[in-house]
Amino acid sequence: MTHINTRPPQGAELASMLAAIGCAVLYGLPNQAAAGELEKWDFDAAVLQYVESDNRVQATEAVVGATRNFDTETSLNLKLTFDSLTGASPNGAMTDDQPQTFTRPSGKGRYTVAGGDLPLDDTFHDERTTVAAQWSAPLGRDWSYSGGLQYSAEHDYQSRGVNASVSRFFNQKNTTLTLASNLSLDTVNPEGGVPVGLSEVAEWGSPTFSSDFANSRDGATADKQILDLVLGVTQIINRQTLMQFNYSLSLSDGYQTDPYKLVSVYDQAGGTIQGYRYEARPDSRLKQAVFWQTKYQAPNDDIIEGSYRYLFDDWGLDSHTLDLKYRWRFANQYLEPQVRWYRQSAADAYQPYITTAQLAEDPQALTADYRLGDFDAWTLGLRYGYRFTDDREVYTRLAAYRQMPRDVESDVTPADAADLPDMTALMLTVGVSF
Repeated sequence: MTHINTRPPQGAELASMLAAIGCAVLYGLPNQAAAGELEKWDFDAAVLQYVESDNRVQATEAVVGATRNFDTETSLNLKLTFDSLTGASPNGAMTDDQPQTFTRPSGKGRYTVAGGDLPLDDTFHDERTTVAAQWSAPLGRDWSYSGGLQYSAEHDYQSRGVNASVSRFFNQKNTTLTLASNLSLDTVNPEGGVPVGLSEVAEWGSPTFSSDFANSRDGATADKQILDLVLGVTQIINRQTLMQFNYSLSLSDGYQTDPYKLVSVYDQAGGTIQGYRYEARPDSRLKQAVFWQTKYQAPNDDIIEGSYRYLFDDWGLDSHTLDLKYRWRFANQYLEPQVRWYRQSAADAYQPYITTAQLAEDPQALTADYRLGDFDAWTLGLRYGYRFTDDREVYTRLAAYRQMPRDVESDVTPADAADLPDMTALMLTVGVSF
């Protein structure tokens, strides 16, 4: 397991603060003055357990948040998140009748997949720590603003982010117009270095392995910048109904490729594997999305929530998301079932494999990552909560996720959905707010 030995000063300070707060809550307060100070804070803590089928990815995420309320509109929010991920992840290669041997991403070993099995890279093992701080305050009677910083680190990826937003209130604060932005500066330093896109994967054990592996690398690190902009309108329709509409734009520039994903090379469709190439994605991406959400509180205090999002980008990918929740409230408890449907079309660069004839045409972008392919997905969830007071709650949520690929209808590289990765995952969350 990889451990991160260095952390920025603000991360250590935040961890110490949250630890001190936790001790105060657990072991009591020494005097009334301290108790009064603590009442100005709100706390949230949750643990998520995520498990994929077939011994694939497993993840545990713990989140601790603390909000200092200076008045009804001014606050400072601090958050600490820790993720631990293990398991095996599809490497992008196609399933084959014969055993397949792959060089590990570090170039320091190999692994073999039995015939008929989906190629999984079992080296997936990581830990990630994220710290964030957010300040929110009013600007006069009709304006408010927010600004924050975030830093996350894992052994092969670091991200530094800054965000800001401004809101304008109209119609006696029944209408809110918000403009928000986020800038993220990311660095990837993958195991074994950054692969050259579409270069041949060095064959383990060959006489020229060392030189072949070195020639397939282009430095130790690569950078990426992401700028997100969101323009949103929130409207209070009446005492029971709230509606929101957002338009978002995201521009990524720099290294977009997954350094651990491969593409199988066949002599022809349905033929024999000739080798493997590292994937290559365009070095920029522009994503746009529209989002609509409505919340309605019924006369019996039940809450109905529905939303729809349409996303499209200049990679040729688009998606639709429908989400529906219904919260039944009884006494101090509630049950909230959820159903979510997602459909995605493939990116232009996606194909499950490539032929030698296609390689001769010198493609500029290519990926077999199923996350950029055609698929449908369903999420069914159920949340239960018990409220002690308006601001004190314990809750748990269980959800099942099912992702199903669709057939690839291509004259050159057709593929049946049964030959592509599908996935089922279970998610269990336990949390408390006070």
